[in-house]
Amino acid sequence: MKLGKVEFCHFLQILALFLCLAGMNQAELTRSRSKPYFQSGRTRTKRSWVWNQFFVLEEYMGTDPLYVGKLHSDVDKGDGSIKYILSGEGASSIFIIDENTGDIHATKRLDREEQAYYTLRAQALDRLTNKPVEPESEFVIKIQDINDNEPKFLDGPYTAGVPEMSPVGTSVVQVTATDADDPTYGNSARVVYSILQGQPYFSVEPKTGVIKTALPNMDREAKDQYLLVIQAKDMVGQNGGLSGTTSVTVTLTDVNDNPPRFPRRSYQYNVPESLPVASVVARIKAADADVGPNAEMEYKIVDGDGLGVFKISVDKDTQEGIITIQKELDFEAKTSYTLRIEAANMHVDPRFLSLGPFSDMTTVKIIVEDVDEPPVFTSHLYSMVVSEAAKVGTIIGTVAAHDPDASNSPVRYSIDRNTDLERYFNIDANSGVITTAKSLDRETNAVHNITVLAMESQNPAQIGRGYVAITILDINDNAPEFAMEYETTVCENAQPGQVIQKISAIDKDDPPNGHQFYFSLTAEAANNHNFTLQDNKDNTATVLTKRNGFRRQEQSVFYLPIFIVDSGSPSLSSTNTLTIRVCDCDADGIAQTCNAEAYILPAGLSTGALIAILACVLTLLVLVLLIVTMRRRKKEPLIFDEERDIRENIVRYDDEGGGEEDTEAFDMAALRNLNIMRDTKTRRDVTPEIQFLSRPTFKSIPDNVIFREFIWERLKEADVDPCAPPYDSLQTYAFEGNGSVAESLSSLDSISSNSDQNYDYLSDWGPRFKRLADMYGTGPDCLYS
Repeated sequence: MKLGKVEFCHFLQILALFLCLAGMNQAELTRSRSKPYFQSGRTRTKRSWVWNQFFVLEEYMGTDPLYVGKLHSDVDKGDGSIKYILSGEGASSIFIIDENTGDIHATKRLDREEQAYYTLRAQALDRLTNKPVEPESEFVIKIQDINDNEPKFLDGPYTAGVPEMSPVGTSVVQVTATDADDPTYGNSARVVYSILQGQPYFSVEPKTGVIKTALPNMDREAKDQYLLVIQAKDMVGQNGGLSGTTSVTVTLTDVNDNPPRFPRRSYQYNVPESLPVASVVARIKAADADVGPNAEMEYKIVDGDGLGVFKISVDKDTQEGIITIQKELDFEAKTSYTLRIEAANMHVDPRFLSLGPFSDMTTVKIIVEDVDEPPVFTSHLYSMVVSEAAKVGTIIGTVAAHDPDASNSPVRYSIDRNTDLERYFNIDANSGVITTAKSLDRETNAVHNITVLAMESQNPAQIGRGYVAITILDINDNAPEFAMEYETTVCENAQPGQVIQKISAIDKDDPPNGHQFYFSLTAEAANNHNFTLQDNKDNTATVLTKRNGFRRQEQSVFYLPIFIVDSGSPSLSSTNTLTIRVCDCDADGIAQTCNAEAYILPAGLSTGALIAILACVLTLLVLVLLIVTMRRRKKEPLIFDEERDIRENIVRYDDEGGGEEDTEAFDMAALRNLNIMRDTKTRRDVTPEIQFLSRPTFKSIPDNVIFREFIWERLKEADVDPCAPPYDSLQTYAFEGNGSVAESLSSLDSISSNSDQNYDYLSDWGPRFKRLADMYGTGPDCLYS
């Protein structure tokens, strides 16, 4: 009859217990045959108890304490005078001893994997005196192992890889299981390995746990991953042994065992002839079942009539062959191209050369499509020259362009005015002849770069561009002049023949052989007694004094006209005036002061004193202006109002209305009252003899129909306006009616004979009102006087 796992464990426990009881005679204390003996001065009792190790079975499942062994001393007569005590590891907590009999019991379940043995000390004492009757001795209780731990894979689950197409027996990975049981006792810790899942592709070594391939030619492209289940069983794999499992994921790594193959033997693509250089024409790809470096390919054009027109490169990410244009396409020159393209693996494995050539060929045909192209100039850049003396309408040169299409449409020319803003040039629309439209000046612009546009007459949207560089040839049209503004001085103590200035000239023209200038004094200055000029023949001249005794009091400034002639054909000349100042110089000839007015200043009055006086005068003027301004501001107004000032003032009232139902906040009748009451104004500075005649007071009249309709219409608009605010608001309208009961308030009509107002009193108000009295008075001479 087969024993179950639990029954087998119980059987082993009973067997171990029987063996322990059978050997108790070796563990008990035995009486020594030796007698005590005396030795000079003291008595020594020979040790009278010995024993071997105690053994206790682990994982005891009983309810009563487990008997371990018995301690007994030959001193013990059995009369209860001796008691036994136990100390050391686990004493009293795990192991207890009967102090009368010396029996040792285990009170707790023991686990060898937690602690394999316990070291204790035993001693026999006299019960009355509590003194030891035997020396203390040490013994060991060893825990006897049972198979209570299954093997465990501490590093699982495992992942591993092996190249595809590996031969049988190729090592993949080694797995290791650990059993916590005692490896020195029985077979509890002896493990064997077996494969539960993963056959027939893989196998495992029973003793070492090494996993190996079991089938040849495993193809990654067919299946790239396998899941294995490995079992480890103790008791050497026998029935009743404990087991543990782990999983191993094995991935087949790629090798280059698949050559590239084009899906099609030929391809055809259509491209327009206007496609720019370096544009992509097509992408082709050879299929390769491998991955990574094993699928890397290179493409090349091996044959065809487009070797110099197209090129092919590889996209590193997609491994596609990219066909691009190297030269411009021209439908009129060639309508199609045929290319033979080869794709080959970059990394070939010699072990798999037998699987076939690792390259493939395909044919690509490229059809060039005709497009309407813009006109093309015969030259990309035209260089032309023209003299700056050329008259308007002079022919400079000719450009030519043609339509490259088969239709050969006529071409019309024009100048891009963005490149000729001043409109110096014109071009004949039909012939392309460029002429001058304005006078040219080389000194302003030596080279003109213009763009000529050529457009098809049938399709003006097709525009070609040509570039023209027009160089302006120089003529001698600029007279020479001083190279700079000279500041020439002559010392009062200068000697005759002394050099006071060296001059040079410039000319805006650019003769081919360079400039050559000639200097001389003008005819009027040739006979002066003060200065002379010497031409140095190197485009410079020297000014020298002819006398001494220059004095600033007599003449502080001299003007010397110098005549300069260039070497052009025809030559041009100019007269330039050199200003020479007479200065007071020190001993080294360095000018100190050249101001002639310094001699006419009063003695003892320096320039600083003059500046101080001028500052005082300006300060007084500013003070006077401030006083006048403040007095004007302090003048009181001429007209006063008893209740309010005539000036415009803003009076703020922080009163809030009561809404639409509040009829007492203000008088609604005031909105309809057109009467304007004016109070009499009186002057402060003049007490008039004749008082102001007030305007007649108008009686209240009925509501004006125009204003009532206007306000009513605006009220309805505000009620229906969705953007109006949801609270009471003031609506202000600038509306003027057809007329007023007060009639015109303008003073322009006051001069008419129909006016009933008498203004004669204005003449009594003084001279300030004379002008008004003349305009509005009734006298015969008051008008237009």
